[in-house]
Amino acid sequence: MIDRRNFIVGSVAATTTCILSSYLQSADAVGSPTLSSPLRPKRLKPGSVVGIISPASATFLKEDLDIVQDVVKALGLVPRIAPHVMKRYGYLAGTDRQRASDINEFFRDRTIAAILPIRGGWGCSRLLPYLDYELIGKNPKILLGFSDLTALILAINAKTNLVTFHGPNGLTSWNSTQTEYFRRLLFKGEDLTFANLKSGADSDRLIQVKYRIQTITPGKAKGKLFGGNLSVLSALVGSPYLPDFKGAILFLEDVQENIYRIDRMMTHLKLAGVFDQLAGVIFGQCSSCNPGEGYGSLTLEEVIQDHIKPLKIPAWFGASIGHIETILTLPIGLEVEIDANAGTIGMLQPAVV
Repeated sequence: MIDRRNFIVGSVAATTTCILSSYLQSADAVGSPTLSSPLRPKRLKPGSVVGIISPASATFLKEDLDIVQDVVKALGLVPRIAPHVMKRYGYLAGTDRQRASDINEFFRDRTIAAILPIRGGWGCSRLLPYLDYELIGKNPKILLGFSDLTALILAINAKTNLVTFHGPNGLTSWNSTQTEYFRRLLFKGEDLTFANLKSGADSDRLIQVKYRIQTITPGKAKGKLFGGNLSVLSALVGSPYLPDFKGAILFLEDVQENIYRIDRMMTHLKLAGVFDQLAGVIFGQCSSCNPGEGYGSLTLEEVIQDHIKPLKIPAWFGASIGHIETILTLPIGLEVEIDANAGTIGMLQPAVV
């Protein structure tokens, strides 16, 4: 006679295995994460709906909102405005809960394919505790932005494993190069290799002067790509909203910061142990980052060399990433390979499904 207890245990185990196998197959089919793969959103198609949000600084002029809607339409997409997009709470675009509720609602809405912020500024870090990460993880979609949006794209990746995008805000230039990379990455699903852009001023020069690669430590490295604005990222250290940087590739950029402040924030990352975990480092542009007043200053190059060179991992300075005319769309949380000699970032798989 079959032992009743063993029979029940065996039946439960077999049923659980079957359910788990079915779930994993279903998850893989829609780009959900496994132990080795990230959660990738669906690609954009003509007519896809884009939710327009204002998660940071307030938008005071209706014309700015009109411009962003026109951008979305020009991309062949359909804009949808968040309920609180023109709200104002001081310098913020509404209260923290209002701004967070717009994001939660757009992730809940299955008709929306992507979420685009109007601008950065300040405020995304304040709303992180009010986001519904379980809801977001169950409804993967494209979210992109840069500058203050660094907090949002890193936190959502950290909490859900969703590939987010360091890319244009609604009011960026949307020139032909920026738009081309956006389309290739998010419409066509190409696995791109990113190299330094050539500025317009260099188009008629014998050599490239702007956006020159300065290799700190030569070599190649693979790892998940994370990064964004140094000021925002540094301020998140010690919170539960940063991804696991072990074996990662980290890129950094900033704007209008005195060099001693860049030094202080880089020191913060060093003392917190962030740099010790990395496989590679990329420092982009630090637009209008000046020494300030005083009797002397380290140069920006010296500060970066001081912090990165001792790591002895592939690294370079001068990537065309930052508060610049053309904002390329980079995948956050996706495996890439970097070449510090050539100054390239190569995707190892498409960022969308």
